[in-house]
Amino acid sequence: MFSGSSGLGYLLILLLPFLLLVFIIVSQRRRAQQIQALQGSLGVGEEIVTTSGLYGTIVELDAAVVTLDAGNGTTLRFDRRAVGMRASEVR
Repeated sequence: MFSGSSGLGYLLILLLPFLLLVFIIVSQRRRAQQIQALQGSLGVGEEIVTTSGLYGTIVELDAAVVTLDAGNGTTLRFDRRAVGMRASEVR
């Protein structure tokens, strides 16, 4: 009824969604590790971009809070996890 090659086709159809799911999970973990490494390596004076798109320069930093100078003497406090990338990485 089923030949060996069609059985292999069914197996591939079943495996492709699973492989796609594994690829997505691995990619998300890699990105999360990169973000954690970035947030752990921040220093005062660096220009960063928050996850909401705000550009600012770090003026104060502690374990949980980043204080940014957003220009014109405006300072804003953000949770450290809100830092998305360094401004130099924006393309």
